Amino acid sequence: MEKSFKFRLVPTKEQEIMLSKTFGSCRFVYNHYLGKKIDLYKSEGKSMSYVECANDMKSLKNEYQWLKEIDAISLQQSLRDLDKAYKNFFKGSGFPKFKSKHKHNQSYRTQMVNDNIKIEDNKI
Repeated sequence: MEKSFKFRLVPTKEQEIMLSKTFGSCRFVYNHYLGKKIDLYKSEGKSMSYVECANDMKSLKNEYQWLKEIDAISLQQSLRDLDKAYKNFFKGSGFPKFKSKHKHNQSYRTQMVNDNIKIEDNKI
């Protein structure tokens, strides 16, 4: 059974900075690989799978060192979102769009691994 929780956050300044970096990094990874998929399809008529993108992300992190500061699971989830958007496109949905910095619905997903997320005294 899977559970999900939705929280309203009141972050400190330090947490705001980290959230902002995470939103930006997830958007960057999504847009980078969407652009890569489009270019590859135009030049070779092929696309990249989720696994190919995930394997390539190692070199992307070496190129952009600031990506190493961000939760790796949230970046992988961005690739999963892109992969799902592509699959939905072939099922009749619209073509995936680049994510904008200026939209107010910024979000990211992560997973609880080894109790890395705890709720104590009504605080995460």
